[in-house]
Amino acid sequence: MEHTPPVVRRARPEDLPRLVELVQQHVAYEKSAPRPPGLADRLGPQLFAEGAPLWVLLAQTPDGTVAGYAACSTEFAFWDARHYLHMDCLYLAEDARGHGLGAALMEGVRELARDLGLTEVQWQTPDWNEGAIRFYDRLGATGRPKRRYGLPVDPAAS
Repeated sequence: MEHTPPVVRRARPEDLPRLVELVQQHVAYEKSAPRPPGLADRLGPQLFAEGAPLWVLLAQTPDGTVAGYAACSTEFAFWDARHYLHMDCLYLAEDARGHGLGAALMEGVRELARDLGLTEVQWQTPDWNEGAIRFYDRLGATGRPKRRYGLPVDPAAS
């Protein structure tokens, strides 16, 4: 039986409904609060407009099902005075794990960084996600202990 390698490709506008499904699964997996409706309407312009600042790579199973995604944007490392690729999210549907799709997605992310002329990819994962930590360690990535904060900003306050 011939092994079909995973397919990793950039997201297209027609992928938005499936991408939103995967985002909702990812949010639930990380036990985060549900996101407001209209995610596809907010994501579309960020992904597909001319000069869009965000890239999403999709992983497909051999039957063509989109089973995972990696969302990336460029960031600036002030101390290093250079840009890097920030992978904001990487997620695989539960039944798609353990089949090489994650490694294929990560290779796609590395290739995207190379295409953009960047020399590093950075990301975060929750400290409780031991499976992800083992996966990233196997890839040769190195962890950097930090705590991530968020500070709400009231747009009406001036």
